[in-house]
Amino acid sequence: MKWIDPHIHCSARTTDDYVKMAEQGIVAVIEPAFWLGQPRTNVGSFIDYYSSLIGWERFRASQYGIKHYCTIGLNSKEANNEALAEEVMEILPRFLPKEGVVAVGEIGYDDQTKLEDKYYRAQLELAKEYDMLVMVHTPHRDKKKGTIKSMEVALEHGLDPNKVIIDHNNEETIQDTLDRGFWAAFTIYPKTKMGNERMVEVVKKFGSDRIIVDSSADWGYSDPLAVPKTANLMLKMGIAEEDVVKTCYSNAILAYGQSGQFNESDWEQKTDADPKELFEGNSVLRGQENNQTKTS
Repeated sequence: MKWIDPHIHCSARTTDDYVKMAEQGIVAVIEPAFWLGQPRTNVGSFIDYYSSLIGWERFRASQYGIKHYCTIGLNSKEANNEALAEEVMEILPRFLPKEGVVAVGEIGYDDQTKLEDKYYRAQLELAKEYDMLVMVHTPHRDKKKGTIKSMEVALEHGLDPNKVIIDHNNEETIQDTLDRGFWAAFTIYPKTKMGNERMVEVVKKFGSDRIIVDSSADWGYSDPLAVPKTANLMLKMGIAEEDVVKTCYSNAILAYGQSGQFNESDWEQKTDADPKELFEGNSVLRGQENNQTKTS
C-alpha cells in the first residue's frame, strides 16, 4: 500500500530513514519550514534553509524514490525576534511561488505572544495574496485555547477553512477543528503528543473525513515511519481499509492538491534513482551501485 507523510522534517533525517520510508510504502512527503532547534541569528540563515527545502532536500528524497514538497513560512518560535522577523517577512515572497511549495507554513502560535500573533496574521495575508494553502502549528501549551484562536484568526482574515490544515491536533481539539470546517492533522510521536493507539481511537470515534495522519519527525525523539505504522495498526484493529487510506494517503492529496502542485501523477510512475545524477554538482549516492535505491 502507498502512504504519504504530509508533515516531516526531512532535513533532520538520515539517508537510512529515506530507505526505510520508501521500503514501507511512503511515496511522497511534505516538509514544513520550522526552526532548527536553536534560534537563527540572521536572515541569511533563513535564505539558505528555505533554499535547501526547495532544492537539496527535494533532490535527496528523489534519490530514494520519494517525491518531496515543502511549505515556507516564519515559525512561531522565531516570530518573537521582531527585528529578524521583519527581515524574514521581506524574503518570503521570494520563495512562496517556487516549484514544490504547497503552502505557507508551518505558522501559528507557540507561547501565544503578541509578536506571534502579529506575524501569524501577516503570513495569513501573504497566503491570501498568493492564493495559497496554510499549514498551522498549534501550540503545545494551552493547546485548545491556541487551536481555537488559530482558527478564529484565520476566519477573521477571510481564509477558507478548507484551505487551512490545522496540525498537532489531539482529542480535545479535533471536534472544534472539524466543526469549523478545517482539516485536522495529527502528528504521531513514539512517546509524546499523539501515539499510534490514540490515533486509532480517534478514527474509530470521529471517522476519516478531513483527518490526516503525519509524523512531524524531526531532530527530536520521533519516528519517520509513524504513518505506515499507524496505518498498519488501524488495519489490525479492524478499521476499514477505506478509512485507513483516507487518513494516511488520499486526504493529504485532497487537502494539499488544492495548491496545484501536489498531484498523485507526480509519483505514480517511479523510476530507478540515478546514482550519477547531480544537484548543483553534488550527488547523494556518489556514483555507487546500491540496490537500496531501487524504487520500481
